[in-house]
Amino acid sequence: MAIDVRLPAARKRVNEALAAAADKSWHLVSPGDTITTDTGFMRGHGTYMEDERLVASVAGAVERVNKLICVRAFKTRYNGEVGDIVVGRITEVQQRRWKVDTNSRLDSVLILSSVNLPGGELRRRSAEDELAMRSYLQEGDLISAEVQAVYSDGALSLHTRSLKYGKLGQGVLVQVSPSLIKRRKTHFHNLPCGASIILGNNGFIWLYPTPEQMEEEAGGFITNLEPVALSDREVISRLRNCILALSWQKMLLYDTSILYCYEASQAHQIKDLLKMEVIEDIVLETRQRLVEQEG
Repeated sequence: MAIDVRLPAARKRVNEALAAAADKSWHLVSPGDTITTDTGFMRGHGTYMEDERLVASVAGAVERVNKLICVRAFKTRYNGEVGDIVVGRITEVQQRRWKVDTNSRLDSVLILSSVNLPGGELRRRSAEDELAMRSYLQEGDLISAEVQAVYSDGALSLHTRSLKYGKLGQGVLVQVSPSLIKRRKTHFHNLPCGASIILGNNGFIWLYPTPEQMEEEAGGFITNLEPVALSDREVISRLRNCILALSWQKMLLYDTSILYCYEASQAHQIKDLLKMEVIEDIVLETRQRLVEQEG
C-alpha cells in the first residue's frame, strides 16, 4: 500500500511587491488594539471608547467612511444588505413562505408572492398555489435569490422573481467565509473552462456545468437531471479545490482570482491541490498575476 509522506520544508520568500501590496490593502487590528486617539471620529461597529481612545473589539479590517470608523470582522456570520446575491437551502415550508438557511444569524424568508410561478405566469397567488408549495420547493432544495429587504431583527427577505434566480440543479456547493467574497457588479459567471459559478455574498458558492440552453419557460423550477460528463465533473472538482485553496490562504474570491488559480493548478493533479505545499505554490502564482494585472 502506497503511503504519502511529506517532510517539512522552508517557506518560499514572498516577493517584495506582494508584501507591499498586502500592507497597503488592509489596516488589520485585533481585540484591544488602539485604532486612533483622535476624538473627532465617531464609533462604529466593532469598536468602543476607552480613556479617549478608539479601541477594536473584534479582529478584522478597519473601514472608514468620513468620520465614522468601524471594524469589519473576518470571521463572522453573514450580515445581509439589500441587493445581495445569496445561495441558500430550504429548511422549512410554512404558511405562504419558505424558511431558507443563508449562513446568517436567523433563517431568511422567501414569501410565496416573491417567486415566479411555474411557466412564468403573472397572477395573484391562490389557495391552490399555497397547497402546491412543496411541489415548487421542498426541504433540502438549494436556491439562488436576491435580498429584497432586511427586517428589524436582522432576518432577510428574499425574492426569485428574475429568471436567473430559482431552484439549483446538479452541481457542487462550497462554503467559505462571507468576508472573502468580493462585491462585484455581477456574481453569475460562465467561466471559459466549461463551468459556471454563482458567488453568493453569504459565502455559499455554487459550481455547476454551463447549460447549453436556458430553460426560460420553466420559471426556475425544472432542473436538469441528466448525467454530467466526466470532463465537466473534473473541471468542477478542480475549481472546488482551487476555491478552498484560496480561502485557506485568505484571498478574496472573485471571477479573476478563481480563474488565475485554476490556470495555475493545471500542472498538478486534482487530488494534489489539497496538499499545503501545492496550495502555497498555486496561490503565490495567483497573487503575482493579480499584482501584475493591477500595477
